[in-house]
Amino acid sequence: MMEPTIQQLFDLTGKVALITGGSGYLGQSLSNALAEAGASIVIASRVRERGRQVASKLPSPAGARHFGVQLDQLDDESLNTGFDEAVAAAGQVDILINNGQQGHALDLTNVTVEAFNQDLKNASGYFFLARRFRDHIVDRKAAGAVVMIGSMYGVVGSYPDAYEDVCTASPVQYHALKGGIIQMTRHLACYWAKDHVRVNCLSPGPFPSEKAPQEMVERLKQKNPMRRMGEPHELKGALLLLASDAGNYITGQNLLVDGGWTAW
Repeated sequence: MMEPTIQQLFDLTGKVALITGGSGYLGQSLSNALAEAGASIVIASRVRERGRQVASKLPSPAGARHFGVQLDQLDDESLNTGFDEAVAAAGQVDILINNGQQGHALDLTNVTVEAFNQDLKNASGYFFLARRFRDHIVDRKAAGAVVMIGSMYGVVGSYPDAYEDVCTASPVQYHALKGGIIQMTRHLACYWAKDHVRVNCLSPGPFPSEKAPQEMVERLKQKNPMRRMGEPHELKGALLLLASDAGNYITGQNLLVDGGWTAW
């Protein structure tokens, strides 16, 4: 048997990837990575037209087709109809990227019970969408890969000095959410390995957008071993490792892309 080449291992031609939040700041780079590797992409967004607009701009090096569907992971009905729409549009789903997130900019001093609980519902959305995907893979007698998007703040505590007198601190419910997603990744990986469904987590470190307060960004730079922030494209290689055949023997892992933040 010929050993597969590195090009074959990372090639996603013929695969279909469903990504939630694919129109977001990091989501667009993640979507591009999958498309550049040859996959057909289904962009799931709360606003269908926004998903379609992003999908229309994705590259198609192997003639792949891209789609936009409406899916709100905080709404059970929308989650299920959105997954069904993705399968109907693309014919199948082979890769699921749980990236979308809705949250409140409220920290531990002022977060309400309602906001805290609603933000944690992102975790249940990740699970129920992943379960739909797992059932879909089993029904097809196929193999699939789930990539959860976590955060370095699911592994380590916040850095209060970065936010003090500048902006709202990193939300306590965000830390609880991301830590839970990382642990859920391990749990699902153990149960679904026999079903040929790999489950991993990709946890970005500091990747602030242009909207982030500049003073906070400068403080984060000083804390990071690389003394800089991450660029969205710097997540592309790690995502492809976890989503492609290059990662066939990797499951239940949390891959941190954080410039060394958690190595301190």
